Amino acid sequence: MTDSKALSGKVALITGGSRGIGAAVARRFAAAGGQVAIGYQARSDAAQSLAAEITQAGGRCLTVQGDISEADEAQQIAANTVACFGRIDILVNCAGIAPYRALGAMDAAYVRAMLDANVLGTVLVTQAVLTHLTAPGGRIVNFASAMAYRPVPTSSVYAASKAAVITLTHAWSKELGPRGITVNAIAPGVIETEMTAGILAERGAGIMASTPLGRIGQTDDIAGIALFLASAEAGWITGRTIVADGGIT
Repeated sequence: MTDSKALSGKVALITGGSRGIGAAVARRFAAAGGQVAIGYQARSDAAQSLAAEITQAGGRCLTVQGDISEADEAQQIAANTVACFGRIDILVNCAGIAPYRALGAMDAAYVRAMLDANVLGTVLVTQAVLTHLTAPGGRIVNFASAMAYRPVPTSSVYAASKAAVITLTHAWSKELGPRGITVNAIAPGVIETEMTAGILAERGAGIMASTPLGRIGQTDDIAGIALFLASAEAGWITGRTIVADGGIT
């Protein structure tokens, strides 16, 4: 069982950390003793509010703004984190977008935006962090999606982008294993967040009915997995993707 001080003294950068699953991960890491950098692109209000909440609870955190799909901004996100905390022990690539479109309704801009946010951004931030990442002992936790395994109509490009993250995770584990850095991913099903409000309004009852555990997933369900993968207890696990969707897949 991962204890309340599992990340004591560790520094974690969490992209997409201002809301949804990323915010839950930031809270959980801070509660476990970690020093947290909350990465965000546009939601300054949400990032500052979360930072104030964590600080008030006795944690130490930083907000870092930037577009992860731009190489210089990804580098700046990493540099700002290191300037504050001195190093990075854990990277959580949680930032991403999830608009669905049917085949025949897509244009190049839509596809590029999806791949930029979900694939290119993951690559650029990971590369930016790599020179600062603790080795041995560093942890990278990527966010994929259960849709990579069971795409639904209109989800094709999103599902493909998350399948790419799974492959990156497996490949990077081979490259970074000799340095003692683990690379794993989490593939959530539908989790109740601001981003999934539309999906749940449209077909939440059906999702719940088809889920063996009989409910909609919550952000804390996923944050606990991220904490485990970031902790010393997961030191012998690398290259794996954990599907967390209540048993649907």
